[in-house]
Amino acid sequence: MDAKDNIYDKIRELLGELSGSLTVMEQQIDADIQFEYYHYARTLGPDFDSEKVLRERDDLFMPDIPEESKKTLLIRLATIGSIEAFRTLEKFARERENGLTDWATLALQENRLLLESKLLDENKVLISSGLGGKGLKIRYFTVLQSRSGCGFSDFEQKLVSSEIRFAMKNCKGDLESVHFDHELCTIISVIPLQVPIQGLFHDFLKECNQYGEFLNPDCMITNVKILSYDQIRKLIGCMETSKKPG
Repeated sequence: MDAKDNIYDKIRELLGELSGSLTVMEQQIDADIQFEYYHYARTLGPDFDSEKVLRERDDLFMPDIPEESKKTLLIRLATIGSIEAFRTLEKFARERENGLTDWATLALQENRLLLESKLLDENKVLISSGLGGKGLKIRYFTVLQSRSGCGFSDFEQKLVSSEIRFAMKNCKGDLESVHFDHELCTIISVIPLQVPIQGLFHDFLKECNQYGEFLNPDCMITNVKILSYDQIRKLIGCMETSKKPG
């Protein structure tokens, strides 16, 4: 993706004539679970008896019903545009001890968009990522490195914190956290779809580096998951090893 590209335009381009009202899923759900859910839905196919599914909807709350059967019910209910299906999914999603909370959340979101599409007579397009979002903003996890490999000084920490707050305010994003750990800095932010992410962080790093070139010009940005510092260092080590000749 070019530094001037933004997700909003890319999605519109990919959807073409199918484009409609965009919705960002707010909940943070592991990308692997999302993949499993949608893959399972594709394997089931679109043909089924919706009346039979509605009659069996209370099976979701029965402890002796196998998990696989409940997964199938969730996916089927998600595609039934009725208040009965929605209320069932809503109730099941509130039961935090059911072991399928993420699946229930995905099914409920899918069903909500289906109902909204029918009521408003327009396409509703769901954008989901592992870190979720707010409104038409997506949450990102960003990792910065000190160029020296040493810890950040007090001045550098204050500068990074100040500049990222300014950058978020300027793009109408939300800064949720800034943390430092020796040579690493992690940032969690929620950024509008229309904002070119690469360009935003390129300009931010450039501003910071006017005061001593203390940041590595490359940074890690993901909307898939939040990494621990041990995971980050392991990943950086693997990347550096792969760059070494033969």
